[in-house]
Parts: sequence; structure tokens; C-alpha cells
Amino acid sequence: MSELSFEQMLEDSLKTIRTGEVVEGTVIDVKEDEIILNIGYKSDGIVTRNEYTNISNADLTTMVSVGDTMEVKVLKVNDGEGQVQLSYRRVAAERGSKRLEEAFENKEVLTAKVTQVLDGGLSVVVDETRIFIPASLVSDTYEKNLGKYADQEIEFVITEFNPKRRRIIGDRKQLLVAKKAELQRALFERIQEGDVVEGVVKNVTDFGAFVDLGGADGLLHISEMSWGRVDHPKKMFKVGDKLTVLIKEIKETKIALSLKFEDANPWLTADEKYAVGNIVDGVVARMTDFGAFVELEPGVDALLHVSQISREHVEKPSDVLKAGQQITAKVVDFNGEDKKISLSMKVLESPAEDMAEMDEE
Repeated sequence: MSELSFEQMLEDSLKTIRTGEVVEGTVIDVKEDEIILNIGYKSDGIVTRNEYTNISNADLTTMVSVGDTMEVKVLKVNDGEGQVQLSYRRVAAERGSKRLEEAFENKEVLTAKVTQVLDGGLSVVVDETRIFIPASLVSDTYEKNLGKYADQEIEFVITEFNPKRRRIIGDRKQLLVAKKAELQRALFERIQEGDVVEGVVKNVTDFGAFVDLGGADGLLHISEMSWGRVDHPKKMFKVGDKLTVLIKEIKETKIALSLKFEDANPWLTADEKYAVGNIVDGVVARMTDFGAFVELEPGVDALLHVSQISREHVEKPSDVLKAGQQITAKVVDFNGEDKKISLSMKVLESPAEDMAEMDEE
């Protein structure tokens, strides 16, 4: 029996491999675009960038270190240069496919980073397996700009799993809908009419503002924004403003809000401030043919009848007054029950002074 050479004994001690086999290797060198593995074979194995990750132009030196071990699939025993061509990504994808199949069957909530923003949706990768989330399933509201999700981690469930057609569909919308439903249920359990709660302005319209109460939106109508006059909601609020609001009414899932807190109601002390005979200052708010409405303070208006503007004949209030003009008048009538106050400028004019002026003329 002839003695074996050292080279023959070394070769016999090395394992044999075949295409398609999964083997374990140890990283002995890493470059930006490839990984070199010792797989216990007579030749080293090479994992290129494309066979390691789906991320294009990834720097492998930041992802793998010498000494790491990994399982890889043999693509070619000899790549033409005497090295073994390997793939880590395909092993991970096969495992990922099985993992995603289980997640699909169990309706498991997954978390992954958005790797690509497409015209029709978002792409995420779980264990080297791509999952597509259509734009219609990204949110429970219309999303005009999907770009804001780039590189963001999002939660989703898999609603369609067909790896043979490379069709794995994710759904984020149903999670948001379910979460909002739970928040809404919890909100309606703890609130009631008359409560004072915190909220954030979500949208401002011509007729009011919608306030997010943390589970449902409430409507703050323009008529409930102040005891005084509000020209336009957008002059008072902007999206993102934090408010303390009163729950005025709850009707099924609709919530009416108010900022007109009763302890700040100006009519509570109006009978003292605007008692008959008091001299008051005000600002002309608006005019009609029969008189001018004067704002004495926010929420308290008084009527200055055209006949009470001057001792001289006034055809129309607009002939002598203008909106925004400050005037001084005397309270001649007060009706707290109907919230009506009547004023007179005429009674403040002195007849004696009028006669003196006539004599000078």
C-alpha cells in the first residue's frame, strides 16, 4: 500500500460540496462589494454584494466583520477562477419566505424599514424578502406624499402571500383603523357632556375647527369659539394648536365643542356694568337702516337706534357713523333675560350748548 502525499491527505480531509447545498462558512475577509468565506472546502467561497443584500451600493464592510459565521447556498462550485460562488441572500430569503408565511397565517404584526418609495406604494424587506404595500393600504387617509415614509419603520400585516408569483402584499391601513377604533371606544367611555378636555386642532374650515381629542374629532363651530364675534376661524386657530375645550354635546359619534365657558360669560356681570343710566364706551360693529350695533365688550352688543344717534335728524346710521368707530353713549334700557341693551348718544348732547352754538352763528 503506497503512502499518500500530504496534499492528498489534506484534500481527503476537506468536505465535498455540490450546487444548491447550504453550507456554513466563516468570514476571513470583507471588501466593499464582496465577502470571502472559509467553508471547509479546498477553495474559498465568495459572496458578492448582490448575493448578500437587496440594498444597492451597500458597503459590506459596514455590515459584516471578519470572524462572523453565516449559512450560504452554493451557486457554483467553480466560478471559473477556482472559487466557489455563494449566496447568503437566497438562504435568508428562503427562511424569510417561511417566516412570512407563518406571519400571514397567524396575522402577525410585523415591523420593517421602508427601503423604497414607489409610485404605487412602499417596499419593505423582511429577512431579505420584499413586501409591497400599495398606496391605498399605507394609511387610513389619502396620502399625497409617500416620500415621508422613506427610511421609516412601519408596522403592517401580510394580507396576501404568493411567493411563486413573487407577490407578497402588506397592509398598514387595517392596523390604523383598528387602533383608531379602539381609541375612539376608550374616548367615548371616559367623556361626557360638560367635561373639559385637551385637544389639538386638526383642520380649520370656514365654519369651524376640527379638534383631535385622542380617539375622535370634535367640531368647534365658529359660533362656539368666543363669547365675542369671530370673523373667520383661520384668524383664531391653525393646525397643531393645543386647546382646552368644553364638550357641549355628544350625539352618537359626533362631538360638539365650545370655548364659551360659562364662568367667562360677560352677561353674568352685564347688569352691573350696563345698568340704565351708565355712560359706556363701545365700538360700532355693524349697521342697519334702523340703527347701529355697538360692541361694548366681546359677547355683549347694544343697539343704538337711528333716532338715538343725534338730536339732529339722521336718515341712516352710515351717514354719521362707520364700522370700527369708537363712541360714548348712555344706557337707556337693559334686558338681561333677552340679552338686549339700548343706547343713546342723543341724550348726552346738551341743549344749552346747542342754543349757545346757534346764538354764535
